[in-house]
Amino acid sequence: MTLADNPRQGIIQVYTGDGKGKTTAALGLAIRASGQGLRVLFVQFVKGRISGEHRFLEQCRAFKLVKLNQGDSFSQSRQELTAVARESLAFAEKELLSGRYDLIVLDEVLVAVHMGLVSEEAVLTLIDKKPPATELVLTGRDAPEGVLQRADLVTEMKAIKHPHQKGLPARPGIEY
Repeated sequence: MTLADNPRQGIIQVYTGDGKGKTTAALGLAIRASGQGLRVLFVQFVKGRISGEHRFLEQCRAFKLVKLNQGDSFSQSRQELTAVARESLAFAEKELLSGRYDLIVLDEVLVAVHMGLVSEEAVLTLIDKKPPATELVLTGRDAPEGVLQRADLVTEMKAIKHPHQKGLPARPGIEY
């Protein structure tokens, strides 16, 4: 059976690269899927404390966003980050296998792999367990080759110019 034979066949998508927009693209897909009645889970791995998407979803509850790390990933020890990244991956695997969701996003999981917080092998094992009808999206810079090979769709966000290069700090509502 091909994807053309079954439009509900879930694929593996990767949003990677050094440019801005990976999480934003995944959020857009999650909103679109939710609007079409799909059940969506969005699991965040390496993120700051509070972002605009958290505040928005508290108000409208369009889909489930989970950030097991209650701290700020940018100020935590490597030991703390490793523990919560592994916990997040185990949680994501459990939910993937539950069949409760049509779309699961693992936001910044590829950063967790690049940082050595979770192994590429663990992510590939999770990919291999994906039920056929579930759409799985992985985001983050520096996607490893093994993940790129398993993906059905890979989008690379390329930084050409960014205000950070001129010293403009991250802005609420725009970068987070």
